[in-house]
Amino acid sequence: MEMEKNKKRLVLILVNHEVVIYNFRLELVERLLTDGFEVHISSPYGERLEELKSFGAVCHDIVIDRHGMNPKNEIHIFTEYWKLMKCIRPDVVLTYTIKPNIYGGIAARIANIPYVVTITGLGTAFNRGWMKKLFVLFLYRIALHRAQKVFFQNEENKNLMAANHAVSCLYEVLPGSGVNLRTHCYEPYPEDRDEMIFITAGRIMKDKGIDELLEAARIVKKHYPKVKFWLVGFFDEDYEIRIQAAVKEGFIEYVGQQKDIHRWIKTAHAVIHPSHHEGMSNVLLEAAAAGRPVIASDISGCREAFDEKISGLAFQVKNSMDLVRAVEEFIRMPYEQKIVMGKEGRRKMEREFDRRIVVAKYMEEIEKIHKTEKFKYEKG
Repeated sequence: MEMEKNKKRLVLILVNHEVVIYNFRLELVERLLTDGFEVHISSPYGERLEELKSFGAVCHDIVIDRHGMNPKNEIHIFTEYWKLMKCIRPDVVLTYTIKPNIYGGIAARIANIPYVVTITGLGTAFNRGWMKKLFVLFLYRIALHRAQKVFFQNEENKNLMAANHAVSCLYEVLPGSGVNLRTHCYEPYPEDRDEMIFITAGRIMKDKGIDELLEAARIVKKHYPKVKFWLVGFFDEDYEIRIQAAVKEGFIEYVGQQKDIHRWIKTAHAVIHPSHHEGMSNVLLEAAAAGRPVIASDISGCREAFDEKISGLAFQVKNSMDLVRAVEEFIRMPYEQKIVMGKEGRRKMEREFDRRIVVAKYMEEIEKIHKTEKFKYEKG
């Protein structure tokens, strides 16, 4: 039995939002297309998918409620993945984020299609009740059991999943999604001035530390009225009224969702990331690549992205007063020290977090799968 010589190898990528693929895996898609793969992407519809189509990818709109646990909706996601896999018969499936990992992994396992799972973070399920945590762990055990490889983005997530016997296959820690050092190039540091700008970018939700940010910004503005706090991102929870009130009071400036986050980061003196949990914070990697010091929660997925007092400052997670302490410490730093911190952050990204490292790892796994499957056909 021989493999079809002229058939393109087909890769199916499952994500829960267009941002996951366009902002952080575009280079992988481009590499796959360049190497002659047929690339299919499953994601809830978004305008970025049109750009991916223009590159040559085939996109499938599968609706996902990222936070809900309605059984009917969850079964629907699994069923849609199963039908898609049976229709297009991919050679390998790549999954990212919790629901694609679980339901896509189970579907690929049942369909006997090789699959590679990426744990981009353990999400709110691991922080909101032990029953929900146990249930998600149970589903992960089923989903990951036959995976070709499981990639983690930090050691803590890897150790937790291994300790709970949720992963039994080969696994490895990657440097997050990496960062494109050309797109996020080094930028000269902004001028020394009283109107210092801090940017927070990401989904506007409780688990991203928005409550702590709002409280800290209000306090800091009382002592440093010319300092600005810019908030960039989309509402992932019901925060719109609170943000509008903060803008009206004058201690937050909300600029909405932005396609080109680099343009905003380069205007800032530092980036604040008060998240409660992360796989690996992409915004911290992008900020450091641009030469901006970071102020971030002292948690796995954040602390790996900077060196304390060298390229950033840490503060206690969920502690708005410690965030105030870190922000005011940064404000009082000499201007030249801030420049040096930014340059050190850039050097760290070049050494440890170049996205090409991450793309190479995925291509390595895909080639291993191809060789294994080819061997099976030849033996058959």
